[in-house]
Amino acid sequence: MSVRRRLTALVAGLAGVALALTGCLYAQIPPMAPDGGRSLAPQTEGIDSALLPYYGQTLTWTACGSAGFDCTTVTAPRDYSDPSAGDLQLAVIRHRATSGEPLGSLLTNPGGPGVSGVDTVRDSLSLVADEALTRSFDVIGFDPRGVGQSTAVSCYDSAGMDAYLYDIPPGKRGSDERNAALEQRQADFAKACEAGSDGILPYISTENAARDMDLLRAVLGDEKLSYLGFSYGSLLGATYAGLFPERVGRMVLDGGIDPSLAGSDSGIAQAVGFENALRAFMADCLRASDCPFSGSVDDAMDDVASMLARADSRPLRGADGRLLGADSLLTAIIAALYSDENWPYLRVALADVQNGDASVAFQLADFYNGRVDGQYIDNTMQALRAYNCVDYPREDDADEAALQQELEQKAPVVAPYWVGPDACAAWPAPPTGEPGAITAPGSPPILVLGTTGDPATPYAEAQALADQLSQGVLVTYVGEGHLAYNKGNDCVNGAVDDYLIDDTVPAPDLRCE
Repeated sequence: MSVRRRLTALVAGLAGVALALTGCLYAQIPPMAPDGGRSLAPQTEGIDSALLPYYGQTLTWTACGSAGFDCTTVTAPRDYSDPSAGDLQLAVIRHRATSGEPLGSLLTNPGGPGVSGVDTVRDSLSLVADEALTRSFDVIGFDPRGVGQSTAVSCYDSAGMDAYLYDIPPGKRGSDERNAALEQRQADFAKACEAGSDGILPYISTENAARDMDLLRAVLGDEKLSYLGFSYGSLLGATYAGLFPERVGRMVLDGGIDPSLAGSDSGIAQAVGFENALRAFMADCLRASDCPFSGSVDDAMDDVASMLARADSRPLRGADGRLLGADSLLTAIIAALYSDENWPYLRVALADVQNGDASVAFQLADFYNGRVDGQYIDNTMQALRAYNCVDYPREDDADEAALQQELEQKAPVVAPYWVGPDACAAWPAPPTGEPGAITAPGSPPILVLGTTGDPATPYAEAQALADQLSQGVLVTYVGEGHLAYNKGNDCVNGAVDDYLIDDTVPAPDLRCE
């Protein structure tokens, strides 16, 4: 058993935005000038000579999507320590600054790991950057290695993903029979990923993705990296800062993740985060006329625990024949807890489940998993597994009982469905990452945003990241839901925009309500 199971199943960031998006459609027009109107040569100073062919490449941009967007492909080495190991491709999209005189490029990452930055920037630019930023910067989205239109991890077709994510294994929860079936499911998935991913799995890591960002910085013609990363994107940005502190320009990390936490500790932190978010939802729900619960918050939480237990023993059948068990019901609940704007949908979903109707719960779970009309529109869930299994080392099971006890004490409703066989035990690529504090000595000030009620990246982790960074500056948003920037709070947006555009560092420990 492992408390890391849900850690490697959660998607953090602007995932909800990306789930409804499709691939980049290239216009059939002649290519634009390589620099898109700016005469910026690749930045190759101080680069290892073995990597110069990559850092010195010239980009050809092609119009894609609506006006103002163009796309290109960047070639990167699979292995930065051994460029002879082969290449992979990185898909990149640019929204050109509307002012016509950009300050430079603003690289972005929407989270995951595994969410497409190309799709997010093209189809949801206003959620990534507000008008002040789109006026001032060329906003850059990219699909990290293993993701989307870049050289991608590929495991199952849609039918296979349905079975992997939704099928209910035999036996009672926690029994040897069920655990054996789950272990076999993970082993089969790992085998399919190895077969379908053309040898890239050992190179799908956050450190390599951060090195790709430095390559993008250089070929985009920027001496320093300006960056806005969300959720997992904050870990990616912090990793970059740790590797290249002297190349950091202006960096904002929204939904900070503590890089020093072990995988099991992160898993518990997220479980507690969603337990607390569910309590916040219940407090709000009990004030609504259509709330399916009554009594106190504790009473309502007990009712949800009973609902999950019923779904575990007697799954509900959906209109398409799929069964809604406790795991999929918890996925639906988690999906809605990413934003308090989704709470009305969760009220409906839980009321319907009480009445034997799984349709809205399945809609939420499908939204979370990137499933639309029976098809998976991206490879987010597959890439996420690849990153987490390489980023986090295997952990000793000796403390499993103590971790489970801690989980049950801190997140009693979520705990029974948060554990299971280690999803990475059979992964074909060995883990190369190690938890550790990132200090980035020599960097300029780095903004870390934390939301007090964030379930996916708990506020304590943003505090920890800001404390670790030698020049970390914490901005606190007092509110519910995941992330802080571009959520309608003028204090947060003003602090971020003033910093990225004018290099004005906010006052220490700024608190926005």
